[in-house]
Amino acid sequence: MSKKKSKAQKNKLIITYRKSVIGYDQRQRGTIRALGLSRLGDVVEHEDTPVIRGMIAKVRHLVTVEERPS
Repeated sequence: MSKKKSKAQKNKLIITYRKSVIGYDQRQRGTIRALGLSRLGDVVEHEDTPVIRGMIAKVRHLVTVEERPS
């Protein structure tokens, strides 16, 4: 059995909003907002969780992602 990482050991994801949502459907706009991004160039930091990874996967063409060890 593998051990789960505790909260203190989780990596951080730095997400940068790079491309406008104009012309994309409402669900992708909602995902961008749910990530905490509102303007082009915005940068947010989230813990590396499956939920956040799934959100990033849905809008990967609109954002860039960097991993940073905690």
